[in-house]
Amino acid sequence: MTEAAPNPAFDYRPPDAPLDIVHADDQIVIVNKPAGLLSVPGRGDHLSDCLLARVQAAFPTALLVHRLDMDTSGIMVFALTPHAQRHLGQQFETRQTKKVYAARVWGEVAEAEGTIDLPLCVDWPNRPRQHVDHENGRPAVTDWRRIRIEDGTTRMRLYPKTGRSHQLRVHMLELGHPILGDPFYATGAARDYPRLMLHAESLKLRHPDGGQGMLFRASVPF
Repeated sequence: MTEAAPNPAFDYRPPDAPLDIVHADDQIVIVNKPAGLLSVPGRGDHLSDCLLARVQAAFPTALLVHRLDMDTSGIMVFALTPHAQRHLGQQFETRQTKKVYAARVWGEVAEAEGTIDLPLCVDWPNRPRQHVDHENGRPAVTDWRRIRIEDGTTRMRLYPKTGRSHQLRVHMLELGHPILGDPFYATGAARDYPRLMLHAESLKLRHPDGGQGMLFRASVPF
């Protein structure tokens, strides 16, 4: 399983940071992924360094359950057994998990909260970019809440109800407030930030062994 690099000229420089383990037991490992690190290896030896490989170096039986974009930081869960992978995979597929993201976006968002319901699909000539497509797109829904306005930007919490590629990034663009530092969708001054200001702040799931509800968090780094 590989991940496509953003473009052919992409210079991959993953962060040299120690593995940030939030929780580990005999079924799952919860990790705080740094921004700039692929979730899974890309195509080619120069894209082999990824969070999956780093987790497997510490937990050899670790299996992938879901992904975060390379530019996004935050909570990811890995399974340590095939049973856990199936159990967690079904939770993601049936939308039983609850994910909350923190973001900083360009401009001052006027409303306190809202919902974006716009179908998405890949923009084939500009892969891996996604775009809104009412005819061919797959359903994509994001609830959002304004936290506060600061220096002409807005801090937001985003609550994806679906898990489409680049969903939060495209939906914020369509709202008129692209996420700061987004190399694909932000332009001008909104793009001139050291990283994508998007972080998977928390993840709620049921433990594969017994089904107990668990909530994991990682502090917002921006």
